[in-house]
Amino acid sequence: MHIIDLQPDDWDAIHQAAALLVAAFREHWPTAWPDMRSALREVRESFAEGRVNRIAVEGDVVLGWIGGIPGYGGNVWEVHPLAVHPDHQRRGIGRALLADLEALAAERGALTLWVGTDDEDGMTSLAGVDLYDNLLGRLATIRNLRGHPYEFYQKVGFVIAGVVPDANGPGKPDILMAKRVQRRGDANS
Repeated sequence: MHIIDLQPDDWDAIHQAAALLVAAFREHWPTAWPDMRSALREVRESFAEGRVNRIAVEGDVVLGWIGGIPGYGGNVWEVHPLAVHPDHQRRGIGRALLADLEALAAERGALTLWVGTDDEDGMTSLAGVDLYDNLLGRLATIRNLRGHPYEFYQKVGFVIAGVVPDANGPGKPDILMAKRVQRRGDANS
């Protein structure tokens, strides 16, 4: 496997990246990219100026895709999207894509990466409850009930930085996570 730029004129890779979005989000986030039309729109939008698109490929097969969106004058980059095809998950592809994006963001002066990890499917203890009732207490005692990806992000150095209650409808929060960008040669890298 190697990681390369997703090119705006590589129609095969673009279609594979779109199909990957549909497949990767189908089970727990079915409204994110429910069909190829919406997924292709997302891929096209990802080529906006300043954004980064990287794909993990094996031969001519796209296994995963990560995008980065600079904000706050380049100090903070949003991870959007990160998707690995379900048939290829748990092989280190997501971890490799995040490390690659972090290195690129660091080269461009980023200090922080952040990601929103929606819970639309009752995967954590933050779903289905009124978070405005003791928000900080509920956040401090979050539990992963059904394989929510926030624990994956914790394993690669992200921390929970906050939550947006009802972001996706009543009882469907967005869990915000952030990570300090490590630069080559940093003592903590």
